[in-house]
Amino acid sequence: MLFTGLEDYKARGTQASPYFTVSFYTEFAESKDLVLIRGDIVFTSKLTDKEAKWLMETAQSFYLNDVRYKLVERFNKETRDFEFKDVLQALDMPIL
Repeated sequence: MLFTGLEDYKARGTQASPYFTVSFYTEFAESKDLVLIRGDIVFTSKLTDKEAKWLMETAQSFYLNDVRYKLVERFNKETRDFEFKDVLQALDMPIL
């Protein structure tokens, strides 16, 4: 999983540099019901440890919660119908 800043993404699209990368190691998923996760902050000037942890946990919450996962599906399959305000609402964050 790669995280970058919105302004960088707007300027460079898929060529934007990641600020934070997350890797999932699934080797023990079946035998131990365990997935190891490693997060690496690429640009420490852009992201704190606390912010990176929040990003990782929040992203996971959209993949592990059936209601939130519907937003992931809409983003991927029905892009024209995707509204970022729905993500903010799911996170109980103010809608700008």
